[in-house]
Amino acid sequence: MTVAEGTALGRLAGLVECGGVVVLSGAGLSTESGIPDYRGPTGRSRNAQPMTYQRFVGSEQARRRYWARSHVGWRQIGAALPNAGHRAVAALERRGLLSGIVTQNVDGLHQAAGARQVIELHGGLDRVVCLSCRERTPRAELDLRLRAANPGWAADAGQINPDGDAVLTDEQVEGFRLVGCRSCDGVLKPDVVFFGENVPRPRVERCFELVGSARALLVLGSSLAIRSGLRFVDRAAALGLPIAIVNQGATGGDHHATLTVDAPLGATLTALTATTTPLRAQ
Repeated sequence: MTVAEGTALGRLAGLVECGGVVVLSGAGLSTESGIPDYRGPTGRSRNAQPMTYQRFVGSEQARRRYWARSHVGWRQIGAALPNAGHRAVAALERRGLLSGIVTQNVDGLHQAAGARQVIELHGGLDRVVCLSCRERTPRAELDLRLRAANPGWAADAGQINPDGDAVLTDEQVEGFRLVGCRSCDGVLKPDVVFFGENVPRPRVERCFELVGSARALLVLGSSLAIRSGLRFVDRAAALGLPIAIVNQGATGGDHHATLTVDAPLGATLTALTATTTPLRAQ
């Protein structure tokens, strides 16, 4: 570790160890678990065109393409394990230093690492929702149903996008059979916020309330390139809260930051946990 990195880590520890910190995490925190991001250093999904809500609800063929690709991609997303960064965040929460975690990720890895106070801003891929009756069911159940409906269908993908969407050819998608809701045969959608879809207002309000009661905001692995996450940084800045950003590369919130650390998340957060002490017993 260089002198500059050591100084930045010391300042970061000083900000966190007083407690009352809200974490805002993004895709960069999960890249070390093998899940790519759209804008980070991995770069391999920067040109991907994510599914929009409008296309999904407006076209059965679009839904067939999405679910065929997602059925393959779920193998990687569902099997992903928390990395050192997720474990470090959970450790900081257990030490009483965090008042909550707002994640833009849909992979469930914060919870898998043991974090409890997590708001999934964009939902979670481990759940499926019916657009008719609104029933929510586990993704694992849908995976079994799709396997049963498509015996003999197999496709290998050379690339998995950040939302669990595998890159498949039209020929691979052809013939993939969809299944409907078990209760009403309605259209099934992953319980995530697609591009072009709004985050539920009550969820947004919960996040604003969390930031409003925080002592500091810690941004982890987010480029803050879209309003969905940047609005919470803007709110923290308007409230005069200290803002620390740990990310590889510049972010859209750097002009608000009290401290920026451009470094790998896993190693940085592991070092951070080694330099902080519990605020209270959990």
